[in-house]
Amino acid sequence: MTNAAHSFQPARLPRSPRELLNKVPEVTAVFWIIKVLATTVGETFADYLNVTLGFGLALTSIFMAVLLVIALIAQFRLQRYVPAVYWLAIVLISVVGTLITDNLTDNLGVPLPVTAAVFAVLLTGTFVAWFAVERTLSIHSIRSTRREAFYWLTVLFTFALGTAAGDLLAERLNLGYVLSLIVFAAAIAVVAFLYYVVKLNAVVAFWIAYILTRPLGASTGDLLSQPSADGGLGLGTTGTSVLFLGVILVLVTGLSIQGGDPPRRPHEHRVGC
Repeated sequence: MTNAAHSFQPARLPRSPRELLNKVPEVTAVFWIIKVLATTVGETFADYLNVTLGFGLALTSIFMAVLLVIALIAQFRLQRYVPAVYWLAIVLISVVGTLITDNLTDNLGVPLPVTAAVFAVLLTGTFVAWFAVERTLSIHSIRSTRREAFYWLTVLFTFALGTAAGDLLAERLNLGYVLSLIVFAAAIAVVAFLYYVVKLNAVVAFWIAYILTRPLGASTGDLLSQPSADGGLGLGTTGTSVLFLGVILVLVTGLSIQGGDPPRRPHEHRVGC
């Protein structure tokens, strides 16, 4: 799903450290490709560290959380979108989102339906608070520290919710990885239809698709990495993680060489507009 066309406005530099150039990328086909790849890596790399390397869930969670904090500090210190830093944070937050859900279900014994419901409530609450304070949920206006904080908190909850939803369908409801992938892909196709044909609000369509790409990526990761006896293709977490991280690296390197998105001062997009 690409952006609606906007009239050109000359870019200008931020007037103060609190008024930044937009801190997230334009929503293009490449954006969605890297997003799905990152969500897949979030599923497989967490399993790689936890199970394949034997770090254990607790140590893996601490290690990845520390890396995420470092990446987010670097992201918040920037005054514009930098592809390498932004997508590194996305990959790490994808892994951490998976680990949060795994800790709740595996270590604390919280049922998957409860976990999914909790993160759905947290995500909804974040959207409500974000809109109440900023009067917009548009990612085209992430140009202040407060808006960026709302954005990354929202992203974290979408990843945690997506992991729980994907596991709920594939494992708890026994749909399996292939059917779960088809279900989420079909849901995204419906959102695309509503956006392009029915003219669903761009911000609403974006966030619904963003949420759905997480369980889509998680189902893809499980399908590729899990053994055939469990309904997967048996590539393993190592091979799947290396493959998808390699593709992400190539795409992000290309974006970096191009200089990322051009500086912009985008229009506000409000829910219901």
